[in-house]
Amino acid sequence: MELKIDQLVRGVRIITGDEAKQRRQLLNGMIELAEAAGYSEIILPSIEPADVYVDKAGPEILGQMYVFDDKGGRKLCLRPEGTATVQLAADKHYQRHKDVKFWYFERCWRYERPQEGRYREFFQFGVEVINPRSASITRELIDLASAMISLKTKEFEVFESVKRGLSYYVEEGFEISVPSLGAQKQVCGGGRYAQGIGFAIGFDRLMLCGVNRQSQPESAE
Repeated sequence: MELKIDQLVRGVRIITGDEAKQRRQLLNGMIELAEAAGYSEIILPSIEPADVYVDKAGPEILGQMYVFDDKGGRKLCLRPEGTATVQLAADKHYQRHKDVKFWYFERCWRYERPQEGRYREFFQFGVEVINPRSASITRELIDLASAMISLKTKEFEVFESVKRGLSYYVEEGFEISVPSLGAQKQVCGGGRYAQGIGFAIGFDRLMLCGVNRQSQPESAE
């Protein structure tokens, strides 16, 4: 269950009990699928230079980033998503390597209007392939993402050739939605960028599938 505490920052949660157990079970299933497909874990930093995203993220994400100056005057941010950092690793360490496959499960932060399925601190499960060889890699990733989502719900829709909102994508990507989630129905998005291709699943939204929910109004705070 989610513990309600007035002193918490808006858009963050404390989760315990059966819900925490169910989250762990879903995560374990997704990890099992990823590793069976040849992916290994990469752990990303939570605090990064803000300019990592200036040229890579679209205006929506740039406007939602938590940016601050550290004690040395450096402009830093809380990580708003994972792919941009994977691209840095690809540029520095994997330019000459083919089919480098990673998965990650990370907290991310964006200053959004808190509501059901959308939080300021949220979790992403991501999969990335650096310098893929396979001509069918997009289909392989869609199938993998679909298998992960089907662990929680069998009723979802796949959309291919979708314009993605991040500027680092070099072509149209794909999205997966769960219509029963209503306004926050998109649970997965992915596509190809200069160094590779990948997708990210909104873990918190996926957890809502099959749960009886009451709509929560948006907050302007």
